[in-house]
Amino acid sequence: MGRLRIASCQINTRVGALDHNTDAIVEALRTAEEAGCDLAVFPELAVTGYPPEDLLLKPGFIADNRAALEKVAAETRSCVAVVGFVDAGRDLWNAAAVCAHGEVVGVYHKRELPNYAVFDEARYFARGAEPAQLWSVGGISVGISICEDAWNPAGPILDQADSGAELIVNLNSSPYAEGKLARRERMMATRAADASCALIYVNQVGGQDELVFDGGSMVFDAEGTLIARSPQFVEDVLIVDLEVEPVYRKRLLDPRGRPTDVLLPIEATRGEEIEASETARNSTEAPLAPAPVADALDPDEEVYRAIVLGTRDYLVKNGFSDVVIGLSGGIDSTLVAAIAVDAIGADHVHGVSMPSRYSSDHSKSDAELLARNLGMADFRTIAIEPGHSALLEMLAPSFEGRDADLTEENLQSRLRGMTLMALSNKFGWIVLSTGNKSEVAVGYATLYGDTVGGYSLLKDVYKTRVYDLCRWRNTQGPSPVIPEGVITKPPSAELRPDQRDDQSLPPYDVLDPILEGYIEHDRTVSELIARGHDEATVRRVTRLVDNAEYKRRQSPIGVKVTAKAFGKDRRLPITNGYR
Repeated sequence: MGRLRIASCQINTRVGALDHNTDAIVEALRTAEEAGCDLAVFPELAVTGYPPEDLLLKPGFIADNRAALEKVAAETRSCVAVVGFVDAGRDLWNAAAVCAHGEVVGVYHKRELPNYAVFDEARYFARGAEPAQLWSVGGISVGISICEDAWNPAGPILDQADSGAELIVNLNSSPYAEGKLARRERMMATRAADASCALIYVNQVGGQDELVFDGGSMVFDAEGTLIARSPQFVEDVLIVDLEVEPVYRKRLLDPRGRPTDVLLPIEATRGEEIEASETARNSTEAPLAPAPVADALDPDEEVYRAIVLGTRDYLVKNGFSDVVIGLSGGIDSTLVAAIAVDAIGADHVHGVSMPSRYSSDHSKSDAELLARNLGMADFRTIAIEPGHSALLEMLAPSFEGRDADLTEENLQSRLRGMTLMALSNKFGWIVLSTGNKSEVAVGYATLYGDTVGGYSLLKDVYKTRVYDLCRWRNTQGPSPVIPEGVITKPPSAELRPDQRDDQSLPPYDVLDPILEGYIEHDRTVSELIARGHDEATVRRVTRLVDNAEYKRRQSPIGVKVTAKAFGKDRRLPITNGYR
């Protein structure tokens, strides 16, 4: 039996920020060195950040990425570092470098390239085609794989195990979606058990445009038992003393195909093995106490923290210190304000109430109470009635003889959008838009009005889930911050007297399941009807979704938290004759 001390380095990288990423890698590596680690493992494409997209088309960027890797390698001493980077030759490869004693001693090329959902790796990278390669680290045979390699049950992990690997490390940049942590755990446990190898799964953490990476790095023993896990949504260097058993394989020995419990040692055709380090540094010491297994989060807390992290990183990584939000007293803007305060602090969140002639007293008072509960230093009121009256007067000659309709309602929304953008221009604050996924889906939003903004926090959160997240947020801290009236009152745009959302849309508890089936699961109208949804409602809702595609293309990006978000995930043509 051998023992390795391993550091799983769950870091927050920035796409294209090579110096920042190099510094983050080196800092975590030093932590691993000081802890006496034999091996430190970093996320996929840690040097460049993930996904680098068309930066990969710039030869200068590829050369700079290699120079950054050499700086990392130069910092290695007795602890071997496995670091994700872009390798170049006749092609580009998504690669992992094995760095030891001040140099790069080996490279692995990713073999399985995802090209679905948010992934476009076949656009940039060639598939690795080398035979199974192993590295000896502290006397232990180590195989390396990258992200999608582990999703293929017959992929590189089994090849490396058949070549004699005793430990597999898997580098990841796996974006968050609700419930994905449990799916990853099941899959990685299965890969470890199938290969009879201990397995280290290292995922990055942080926000990148609409993507959020939740970390949740994990360590499994050769039976597939989870023995350590990093928390989600925070950076973490997880240090584990891993006991590595001699390599055995379960064989199906019975000619009738019945499984047997007999364990046989593998007499393997081993691939070439490169020595990265000699004996383990701590093999004669008492092992460390068992590493922690971080608890999985409650579903509402998980989604909330994903949005907070995605928002914070979008703002910080793009140089924004302050945000401005139109506070209507409604539930969407209320949740956006709470998330923004949790992301960057109340002193950097500016709330603006913009009442019109139709705004109710409770909406104005709820917005003010929310700002006070959240501790926002800046809450102001800018009434839009003067602008509304002026526009109606200005347009009256052109509108003569026509009844008032959505046009007059939308003027108010566009005035609010223009007001927020004026504040943004004057003070450098980024506007956070407040539309939720239900509204974005059916186009229940005014183009150039409430769609205005630089970032959309709730773009992938259905309306019914907005209520759940508000209720969860009120359980945090000594007292609720979201006024109860905001949660209990009927939702309304307040653009005409006594307006309610359910006058224009089906109730959200009816609407959202239809949207989820149509968007997330790509079900057709007939399939949705067969599942028990009302035919007229289904036809109306799906028509609204299809007709609103042009609005979504012009709306700000936002945090992805579901399996299929609008944008990179769901790509449908605007000009589309299929119904």
